[in-house]
Amino acid sequence: MATIAPLTGLDGDVPVSAIDVSDATLYANDSWRPVFARLRDEAPVHHQANSPFGPFWSVNRHADIMAVEARPDVFSSSHEFGGITVVDLFDEYNLPQFIAMDRPKHSDQRRVVAPAFGPSEIARMSVEVRARTKELLDGLPIGEEFDWVDRVSIELTTGMLAILFGYPWEKRRDLTLWSDWGGDIEAALNPATKDIRQQHLIDMTHALDALMADRKSKPVTGDLISLMAHSNAMGDMPFKERSGNYILLIVGGNDTTRNSMSGMVEAFNRYEGEWAKLEADHSLIPNAFSEVLRWQTPLAHMRRTATADADIAGVPVKKGDKIVLWYISGNRDESVFPDAERFDITRANARRHLSFGFGVHRCVGARLAELQIAILMEELLTRRLFPRQVGAADYVAQCFVHGFRKLPVVLERR
Repeated sequence: MATIAPLTGLDGDVPVSAIDVSDATLYANDSWRPVFARLRDEAPVHHQANSPFGPFWSVNRHADIMAVEARPDVFSSSHEFGGITVVDLFDEYNLPQFIAMDRPKHSDQRRVVAPAFGPSEIARMSVEVRARTKELLDGLPIGEEFDWVDRVSIELTTGMLAILFGYPWEKRRDLTLWSDWGGDIEAALNPATKDIRQQHLIDMTHALDALMADRKSKPVTGDLISLMAHSNAMGDMPFKERSGNYILLIVGGNDTTRNSMSGMVEAFNRYEGEWAKLEADHSLIPNAFSEVLRWQTPLAHMRRTATADADIAGVPVKKGDKIVLWYISGNRDESVFPDAERFDITRANARRHLSFGFGVHRCVGARLAELQIAILMEELLTRRLFPRQVGAADYVAQCFVHGFRKLPVVLERR
C-alpha cells in the first residue's frame, strides 16, 4: 500500500474563531479532515471574519447544508452577489452562468442543456464511453509506473467533454487547459495570475463561439453547443454570459468526474479490502460509485448569499452575508454517515452524499458522471486489473476543486 501523508489538523488550543477552511494548504496537504471534524462538533455554523476572500459563514453539517440549499429564494446563487464560490468575482471577472443565477432565468437555461443528459442521450453516450474506456485501458502498460491523473482521469473526461461539445478530437486538451484555469478560484484573486486566467477564458469563448456559429447554420443535434445555439434562452447570450456558461459546463463536466476517478484509486488503495468485495460481487458497482463520490467530494464547496436576514440552525445571518456550504464536510458528517472517514462500498446510504448538491441547483450532469465512473470500474474488473498506488499523491492547492495533480500507479493483474 502506498504511503499516505499523515492527517494533521489545527491543535485544540487554537481558538475556533481562527480556523479558516478556505486556506488552500489544508487541501494541498490533505489535512482538512480533523479541521472540519472540529467545526462540526464545536461550530457547525462558523464565522470567519478575516479570510483572504473576506468574511464568510461556513455551514459544515449535512442537514444544515441541505436546509440552506432548500431555500434558494433566501440564499441566492446569483452572480450579481459574487457567484457560487467563496471568492467574490465582480466587474470583468464576473461571468454569469446558469448555476450562478436564480429562478426563473436559472430554470430557463438549465432546461436547454438538460436534454443532453437525459436517459436517451445517456444510453447513446454509454456506448462511446465504454469503447473509449476499453481502448484506453488496453493501451496502458502493465507493471510499469505511470500517472493515473494524466493517462486515465484527464484523458477519459476530456474525451467525454469533446463528445458533449462536438469539439475537435485532436484539440481536446484545450478543454483540460480551460477547465484547470476556470476552476482555479485562487488564480482569479492572485495579481500574478488573474489576467492570465482571464485571457484563457477569452480564448475559450472565441473558440467555442466559432462552434456556436457553425451549429446555428445547421439543424439542431444532441451536442451541448447545438442545443444552446438553437435555444431562445441561450442562443443569443452576451459575451460574458456565453463565457460563464462554457466554463460552467467544462469545469462541471471535467474536474468533478476526473477527480472522482482519481479519488477512486486513492480510496481503494487506502481500503484495499473494498476492491476485493467488488471483485467478488460486481452488483456493488452502483453503490461503489456513490461511495467514491461521497468519500472524494470533487467540489469542496458551493457558496450562497443571504438576500434577507435569516438563521441557519439557530445562528442569525444578515442580508448580504456570504454563506459557504462545505460539501466536503457534510459528506463526513458522522450523524449521517457512521464511521464517515471509512470508505465502504456497502454503505447503506452512500447515495445521500452531497457531491452533486441538492435542490434546484443539483448537478445537471450527475448521471453522466456516475456512468463514466461505473464503466471504468467495470472495465478494470473485466480485465482483472487493479491500479496500485506507488507514491504520494500530489493534491490540488484549492479550496473549491478538490482533486489531484498527479497520482503514481502501477497496474497489477489480479
